Amino acid sequence: MISVEEAVATIRAGLAPLPAEEVALADGLNRVLAEDLAAGHDQPPVAVSAMDGYAVRATDTVSPPTTLALIGESRAGGGFAGRVTAGEAVRIFTGAPLPEGADAIVIQEVTERTDTGVLVKEAAPEGHFVRPAGLDFHAGDVLLAAGTALTPRALGLAAAANRATLAVRRRPVIAILSTGDELVEPGGALQPAQNVNANAATLGAYVRALGGEPVDLGIARDSRESLLALVKGAEKADLLVTSGGASVGDHDLVRSVLGEEGLALDFSGVAARPGKPTFFGRLKGTPLLGLPGNPVSIVVGGLLFLRPALEALLGMDAETETTERAKLAAPLERNGARQAYLRARSARQADGTPTVTPFAQQDSSMLAQAAAADCLVVRAPHAPDAAAGDWVEILRIP
Repeated sequence: MISVEEAVATIRAGLAPLPAEEVALADGLNRVLAEDLAAGHDQPPVAVSAMDGYAVRATDTVSPPTTLALIGESRAGGGFAGRVTAGEAVRIFTGAPLPEGADAIVIQEVTERTDTGVLVKEAAPEGHFVRPAGLDFHAGDVLLAAGTALTPRALGLAAAANRATLAVRRRPVIAILSTGDELVEPGGALQPAQNVNANAATLGAYVRALGGEPVDLGIARDSRESLLALVKGAEKADLLVTSGGASVGDHDLVRSVLGEEGLALDFSGVAARPGKPTFFGRLKGTPLLGLPGNPVSIVVGGLLFLRPALEALLGMDAETETTERAKLAAPLERNGARQAYLRARSARQADGTPTVTPFAQQDSSMLAQAAAADCLVVRAPHAPDAAAGDWVEILRIP
């Protein structure tokens, strides 16, 4: 077995970023940039006013009150064509270009219009309420790096940079194959010895949330013929993810049958609980991530292994899972040889101290419990007993 960190590194190393495609700005939400996005202009292009008021020369306001001659107006989208000289002012509005010769803005709240111009009641130092050219960004600045997932804020920035289209990574096509004679699809008639296939729905949701396109290949029964027939549907996928059939039981056929068909494994077995039977390799050119069939293994494996796989395909930087610290609300026994991920609920004490309560039952078949959890308590291999009040590492579940 290898460690979780080694498994993640191997998965990422075995996957290359997908080609780029051009999409309209309006279609860019949650897509991932394939190249740096640089500004083609200064923003703002010229110095503009940050407030409604009057554009003046700062030296004309040093001894208020003082009356200045009003010589024109500057509006957003337009401007004043002349020049402000000694003793003059221009009416100006937020976002309007600063007239030539002016170097400060007197806000309208400290002025009063007169028959001869405008009475300035407070001094305005040089640069007062002026947004200089390039305050937000300059031409050539890299505003968004390749590998950035495009949020609404990022799209707004791309629009401000005057980009109508964006070069993004193609969405990864992820084939999902469930295995097991005991499975039926959701909504089907359920016999006593059968289970509903929740794994495909969980994996499909993970894929969509991470920016990919899931393709559900269905349920392969516990026979060579059924498995090989359905796995053909993954030939054009960027990644095949299987659930179940990854262990060493008589009916766990995925590795043995696909091994006979040319499956080359990069690793098989991870020192994680749940998730020990996880494997990764390549089947006739198609990367394959094999996850155990227990529902909680799918929840945890999606977070630990599927997410970095999607990130690699999308050209996103490798990021170590960010953990937080919280105080245990209940004691924990020492951990075994595998890194454990315990389903838990977090809270905060009255003083703001974060706390976490691991569920008493940690069986990997308990999906209701996994859905109720908001975090995982991460226990290192051979971690000693932990008492209530001890600090532990937690990993948030999206």
